[in-house]
Amino acid sequence: MEHQVTIKDAVICYDVIRRKIKNPRLEFRKGRLKLIVPKDHSGHETIIHRHRRWIYNRHSRLQETFAGAEEIQLADRSEEILRLLVENMVTGISKELGVAPQAVRYRKMRTKWGSCSSKGNLNFNTHIRYLPEELIEYIVFHEMVHLIELNHSPAFHSHIKARFSDHKAYDRKLSSYWLLIQDQVNSVSPCAAQ
Repeated sequence: MEHQVTIKDAVICYDVIRRKIKNPRLEFRKGRLKLIVPKDHSGHETIIHRHRRWIYNRHSRLQETFAGAEEIQLADRSEEILRLLVENMVTGISKELGVAPQAVRYRKMRTKWGSCSSKGNLNFNTHIRYLPEELIEYIVFHEMVHLIELNHSPAFHSHIKARFSDHKAYDRKLSSYWLLIQDQVNSVSPCAAQ
């Protein structure tokens, strides 16, 4: 069921979803706020009120991401060209970092651009083919740093910052591209109520 709350200057629509869970939780999915509660829970407005600041901040960031997505276009690159591009990047970054992956694989992923396994295998989302080269390089570098630091520790971030001092700008661009890909490639409307 759809509800709405006004926080500062924003009218935010949200859905209350009842599930067989113990504790309520808030999440933004595909640009929309969801309040997931136990089946017998009442008083969802109390949860919304208690987390107004988090909801507003997250909503504001999403609106910035939506605005950023309006200003970009997706690249038109085949998966074959993508594989050659990534292979060249892996070769260059391997020399730079002194590490090499065991294998490089590609598949569609629902929630991330890439991953690195503890066995040294790199996996890339096939949707990176729609990104500009500098963002693909950022993703490849990020995953290859995981060959040195498997988690997102301060040491990991120091490697990222050494090469990409403006890494937060790259992350913001990736968020905008993610929304655009979901909308144009996967045909998912980012937020029907906006």
